[in-house]
Amino acid sequence: MALRLPTQLATPGRFHHHHSKTSVSRALSWKRTIAPDATHFSPLSSSTSTGRCNVGPRVMCTAETVGAVNLAPGTPVRPTSILVVGATGTLGRQVVRRALDEGYEVRCLVRPRPAPADFLRDWGAIVVNADLSKPETIPATLVGIHTIIDCATGRPEEPIRKVDWEGKVALIQCAKAMGIQKYVFFSIHNCDKHPEVPLMEIKYCTEKFLQDSGLNHIIIRLCGFMQGLIGQYAVPILEEKSVWGTDAATRIAYMDTQDIARLTFIALRNEEINGKLLTFAGPRAWTTQEVITLCERLAGQDANVTIVPVSVLRLTRQVTRFFEWTNDVADRLTFAEVLTSDIVFSVPMNETYKLLGVDVKDVVTLEKYLQDYFTNILKKLKDLKAQSKQTDIYF
Repeated sequence: MALRLPTQLATPGRFHHHHSKTSVSRALSWKRTIAPDATHFSPLSSSTSTGRCNVGPRVMCTAETVGAVNLAPGTPVRPTSILVVGATGTLGRQVVRRALDEGYEVRCLVRPRPAPADFLRDWGAIVVNADLSKPETIPATLVGIHTIIDCATGRPEEPIRKVDWEGKVALIQCAKAMGIQKYVFFSIHNCDKHPEVPLMEIKYCTEKFLQDSGLNHIIIRLCGFMQGLIGQYAVPILEEKSVWGTDAATRIAYMDTQDIARLTFIALRNEEINGKLLTFAGPRAWTTQEVITLCERLAGQDANVTIVPVSVLRLTRQVTRFFEWTNDVADRLTFAEVLTSDIVFSVPMNETYKLLGVDVKDVVTLEKYLQDYFTNILKKLKDLKAQSKQTDIYF
């Protein structure tokens, strides 16, 4: 779907300087400091630790001078210079598109991969290779950056702790050492209420670590992405394949990632929101069955629904590796375990809209989002069918 948001050029501000003792003439060396009993090591300072965030060894960052060049007090950095982490993901790519449309200078931190992220370069972003699980690759990506927007979440097949905890701790510590001016972190709604769900617990611990770091920051908790529903329900229904769901009464307030990106930059420009925790939710919370029924109506055909009982999902925390349908759930930040936890995965948005100066009418509803998708895809299928008939040869 083409980007529907209008282009709005941000006003370039005056130059800012890093005030950290670390300049670009210094490189960061990394070492792991593991507590005697790493299993029970709390990464948070004793003054704010909840006693829950015992998710692994802390990665310590120290600066060492490696060159004679001295650029003190710091390197001039444009306020419009941002680094997007997780730029190839469902949310990250929309953040990149929005940032470029609004006139930001966008750098994307992308892991080295067989298929290069050429689409980011085609859009006008700069792509730099680094890996959060390899902390020594991070510092070079931050030189000249004013703001980090962190959209990254580890892949389903990876150990959650490696990227989502150790990698994020390394990134935050490096950002602090190099004088990054602001850090935007995307988390999960109600992550503080579910220590039994590994990813949610780690997101909550990362929130606390960021709050304790001293960095200017904004934390944005999300409920679910509309984009994840396309592969989850829309495509299987059109292809007459099985649609997987649960018998849970959970309601999720899905939000268009384009709206999430738009609201994020409004928050980023509002200095009154520094240090705040916001939660973004869509206009309405939907059950799985309601979403399937909506897709059936818009597609004009019935779905082949396979229901997985919630009791089955409760058997293992590794359920995302065993059920095909959960990969899309993971992609929209709602793991299968979450589906068993909250009856309503949503939050009232009136105060947030007021704070950001946003009209609720400008936020896309799920009905409109899916209607646009089905209208476009069904038109394309009809055109292809017509084109196919025109090229038939009869003997």
